[in-house]
Amino acid sequence: MSMKSLIVLIFSFSSFIGFSQNNDLFTKATEHYNQGEFSKAIENYEQILKNGKHSSELYFNLGNCHYKLNAIGPSIYYYEKALLLSPNDSEILNNLGYAQNMRLDAIDKLPKTEIAQAYSSLVNLLSFDQWAYSSVVLVVLFVLGYLTYFFLRNANQKRIAFIGSIFSLALGTLCVLMAYLQYQEFKNFNPAIVFSKEVKISSEPNDNSEVIFSLHEGTKVNVMDQLNEWSKIRIADGQTGWMKNNNIKLLKSF
Repeated sequence: MSMKSLIVLIFSFSSFIGFSQNNDLFTKATEHYNQGEFSKAIENYEQILKNGKHSSELYFNLGNCHYKLNAIGPSIYYYEKALLLSPNDSEILNNLGYAQNMRLDAIDKLPKTEIAQAYSSLVNLLSFDQWAYSSVVLVVLFVLGYLTYFFLRNANQKRIAFIGSIFSLALGTLCVLMAYLQYQEFKNFNPAIVFSKEVKISSEPNDNSEVIFSLHEGTKVNVMDQLNEWSKIRIADGQTGWMKNNNIKLLKSF
């Protein structure tokens, strides 16, 4: 057996062992959950995470365990992580809503204009990957249509091929723009969940600055900037301020 074949065999065997271990851990965790042993279930689920396995189902189950233990911050945190992997999942949204009802903070979202709502709906119609793939398909159609235009002899067919190719190019360009805008939105969106029971939000990133408002466990914030041990955050109603990094956990950390 060659060295290359041996490496492939070892890698495949290791992957199989890892998959088997994670399945066993998941089964044990489910058994603990059904028996009301939520802390033990969490230990098994967290071990799967340490093994490098991530899924919306795993985060959803972790959220359920923490919810049963009345742990507001962790339950919302894991439901939100599950939602990042499975957007618009009705079951996750439903349980997240129950967990959010346990929060102390009731923050009204900043209202959007109709134009802003329409823009957001259009840009978020697809992920930036899906917009990019769509643009590639449309550019291929443009090339095919343009080539067809040269090979056809009939004037009407040539006109249809030309118009179709130009239309595909225009749509492809629009998809590239949508992919860029969606990616920028994704980069600027850095959500986190407050884990401290209560945290004072300061006007500047230092201990002597003025406290402008307070937040409590389970509140979702968007991290706009970081400076040493401080994070600049914005909440849903548009208010901004600074807090210590150790009060929050970032949601995009997989």
